[in-house]
This record gives sequence, C-alpha cells and structure tokens, in this order.
Amino acid sequence: MKVIYITLGFIFFGLGAIGAFIPVLPTTPFLLLASGCFARGSDRFNDWFTSTKLYKKHLEPYYENRAMTIKTKASLLTFATSMMLLSFLAMPNKYGKIFMAGMIVFLYYYFFFRIKTIKEPVKG
Repeated sequence: MKVIYITLGFIFFGLGAIGAFIPVLPTTPFLLLASGCFARGSDRFNDWFTSTKLYKKHLEPYYENRAMTIKTKASLLTFATSMMLLSFLAMPNKYGKIFMAGMIVFLYYYFFFRIKTIKEPVKG
C-alpha cells in the first residue's frame, strides 16, 4: 500500500507543479493530495516534499496558521465546485442531488467562516 501512496504522491506532485505554471490547472488541491499521500506512504518522501519550494509557497501557510490567501481559496473552490457540479449533474437520484448540493453549501461555509483569509505575501 505504501508504494501506491508514494506513486500517487508523485503523480499529484507533478500535476501540482504543472499547475504552478499553467493557470488553468489548480496547484493547491493537487499538492494537498500529494501531501496526504506522502504522509501515508513514507516519512522520507514526506520530509522531502515538505522541504520543496512548492510546498513552502502553497501549503505551509495553511499548515502553520490554518489560513489561506484569497487566491488559494479561489483556486480550491473553483476546482472543488466544478468537480462537485459534475457529480451533481451526473447524479440520477434526487436524494443524491440534494446531498451534493448540501456538500457544496458546506464547502463554501467552511471556506468562508472556518478558514481564515490572510494577505498574499509581498514578493521582494
């Protein structure tokens, strides 16, 4: 199972790295997935990942302060909402649609009221 987590970690890390350069592909959600996979897969790879520039730029502020920049929140919400809307539209069951709509509402509640918003760090 560890090999699978490490492999997924590298796949998500690669997608997150590509997303750092291509605005259409979100960076943070993939890096969050990579972080979770590396944490479950290997202490060595997790230590490596947490020392990368991508981690320090995109995830470290969240892990340290439980806060995100407005840009990070927007990126995550855009990605998550689009995936949830696809599920909502594909759901044949009305109770499933109600559940998915509730999940979207909860997502926005959590991001707006439970996660602090911090200012973008000044680049010098």
